[in-house]
Amino acid sequence: MNRTTQRWIVGGIAIVISFVVFLVPFVFILLQAVKTAPDAGQLSFRWPQEWVFWDNLTTVLSTDDGLMGRAFWNSAVLTVGSVTIMVVLAAMVGYVLQRRPSRLNGVVSFFVLAGLIVPPAVVPTIWVLQKTHLFKSMSGMILIEATFGLSFCILLFRAFVATIPRDLDEAAVLDGAGPIRLFFSVVLPLLRPVVVTVIVVQSVTVFNDFAGPLYFLPGSDNATVQQTLYSFQSRTLSQYNLLFTDILLTTIPPLVLYVFFNRQIVAGMTSGAVKG
Repeated sequence: MNRTTQRWIVGGIAIVISFVVFLVPFVFILLQAVKTAPDAGQLSFRWPQEWVFWDNLTTVLSTDDGLMGRAFWNSAVLTVGSVTIMVVLAAMVGYVLQRRPSRLNGVVSFFVLAGLIVPPAVVPTIWVLQKTHLFKSMSGMILIEATFGLSFCILLFRAFVATIPRDLDEAAVLDGAGPIRLFFSVVLPLLRPVVVTVIVVQSVTVFNDFAGPLYFLPGSDNATVQQTLYSFQSRTLSQYNLLFTDILLTTIPPLVLYVFFNRQIVAGMTSGAVKG
């Protein structure tokens, strides 16, 4: 058996595994979301006896005075706010760590790595939020999500900045550009691949976060889409069609992001290794 045949076999096995792992669960969710309550209660792959997706959708969106709509809005605000902070701060820190070597770089790098390794402490974090009057507030939750994802983003930006020639910095300085203008006008546009990667990856992470809002943003008015799944499951144990419709709604936004930006994600994750 030659190498070409082996590659085709390995590729075919990978496609089958990907189909089983990713597509089969999604098809199962979709099938239950279009069924009636008795039909969905059997939790099978059978074709629906009656298509009632629109009825299920309107019921889910109208439950608890439009809880799902508020949850989507809260998740959108949380995602946009925290990801914006991650991109701006991580790009600045990664640029400084790569371009401005100093004695403090080792200490900063240590804390960046510690942010990836050390698990978050819930009780001390709640105490800090309470003392700063940020507990149960969207601004406090945005800062928490940005903090949790900042270390990963800094490592990505630092690796990518290393691929940008220093001659560009020197040319911009000779043209009279200050530090702020140098970063935002020259460096940041060149970081587009890793910026897209950070936006997509962290948006999905924040959007799908369940534990963070549960601990630091309690209350029905502050509910996010993942919390609606928890509350919906406890109320509709015999209505799996509504539960899976809710799951389908929360799955669509991350799925759309990955479908349209998968190439940019791969480019941003591998560009530092390829060019370095």
